[in-house]
Amino acid sequence: MSASEYKHILRIAGKDIGGSKKLIVALSEIKGVGYNFAQILTQSLNINPNLRVGFLTENDIREIEQAISNPTKAGIPQWYLNRRKNMDDGSNYHMITSDLDFAASNDIEREKLVMSWRGYRHMFGLRVRGQCTRTTGRRGGAVGVKKVKAMPGAAPTAVAAGAGPTSPAPAPPSKEPDKK
Repeated sequence: MSASEYKHILRIAGKDIGGSKKLIVALSEIKGVGYNFAQILTQSLNINPNLRVGFLTENDIREIEQAISNPTKAGIPQWYLNRRKNMDDGSNYHMITSDLDFAASNDIEREKLVMSWRGYRHMFGLRVRGQCTRTTGRRGGAVGVKKVKAMPGAAPTAVAAGAGPTSPAPAPPSKEPDKK
């Protein structure tokens, strides 16, 4: 291909992609399309996965966008889709970009409304997927430790153990020699 046919930036499925990247890496930059899905996609479309994106023709780009929007028509098996057996209508989808984020947030809100176990965990900001929480995932301040807030512009002071803010400061040692 000549340099005049090379495109420096392409837009595939609403994402700007640099023309110097290989096709699989470039497709995996699209949210909802991973490396393995991109590999299956290029195999089903019979496109060289090591081809640089800048050298794709308009027809190739159109085929890739159609295959991403409807992967079952491109010959990708249903178990490869990221939204199988949708709660609303029971069909299989493959969602990309903002649709994926929107569907995930709707699922979390539905679990909260139904008051499922996962919904409770989401509501209280706890781990949802069965991780151990006894020692890891701790957030917030330590319990039982009092922090001394410094006044702006004041010199930092050290609070000795046992000396509270109301107790008088200890007297400085005298400089006179001891008399015997």
